[in-house]
Amino acid sequence: MSNENRGSSRRDFLLKTITLAPAVAIGSSGLGALASPAPATAAPSGPQKARDYQPTWFTPEEYAFLQAAVARLIPADERGPGAREAGVPEYIDRQMNTPYATGANWYMQGPFHPDADKLLGYQLPLVPRQVYRLGLADADEVAKAQHGKAFAKLNDDQQDALLQAFEAGSVAFRQIPAQVFFTFLLQNTREGFFSDPIHGGNQGMVGWRLINFPGARADFMDWVERGERYPFPPVSLRGERT
Repeated sequence: MSNENRGSSRRDFLLKTITLAPAVAIGSSGLGALASPAPATAAPSGPQKARDYQPTWFTPEEYAFLQAAVARLIPADERGPGAREAGVPEYIDRQMNTPYATGANWYMQGPFHPDADKLLGYQLPLVPRQVYRLGLADADEVAKAQHGKAFAKLNDDQQDALLQAFEAGSVAFRQIPAQVFFTFLLQNTREGFFSDPIHGGNQGMVGWRLINFPGARADFMDWVERGERYPFPPVSLRGERT
């Protein structure tokens, strides 16, 4: 399958599944309140690039992995910028400094049964910070064992193959189940792409423009009842427009 077809199939899958979690696209990130809002930016001119950002929690090597991985999960294509261009790595880094990342609001006393039915919920004694720190290290170990390079330095096909293996659990991580790490990474990538820009991602409101979501407008139900496409650009919580 060509790179173009793979990118299109991923984005088509994203568009079909985002309706399962519409609340993510409103003002809440789904992860945790930010310690400080992301800085407002003007709508980009020309091909969009994420604003310059230095991670405060991830190491440079970990952040390089994030940038490469999210770019394969939601790639840029003819329909618009992808997760990397939308600032999703910044969003995930900012979330690592919230109560969500430390499991402050989670019940973490056990017992833990990792092999229990998924309907019983999360079953590991690891909070998101630990999932990322251990999972990123294990993922790069696998990349180096298979290809002699860190994940961020692999080509697109190699990165795609590894992400698919993580998702399927067909490779063994040393410290954490590969599927658990992939699940966090994919979910947080989606959230960063569709959350309000105040949280650091969805820069230029590219996620909202992709699905024609009006954002934080007070009322647009009259257009829903008409069955017509909403004609106005999205608005963020800050009142930004594209």
